[in-house]
Amino acid sequence: MPKMKTVRGAAKRFKVGKNKIKRGSAFRSHILTKKSRNRKRDLRSPQYVDSTNVASVKAMLGI
Repeated sequence: MPKMKTVRGAAKRFKVGKNKIKRGSAFRSHILTKKSRNRKRDLRSPQYVDSTNVASVKAMLGI
């Protein structure tokens, strides 16, 4: 049986931690002038993949 290949797009977007899978934060790349400083500060905090999607992300990463 051939080896399972990693989905390269997923490998660039997710980092595997000890217990959780880290992901990037949306709404943070541009048009930041109209967003409040509290909202931008909240977007800075680490984001994690939701428990309902963990299995599919792990499959894409070949874990």
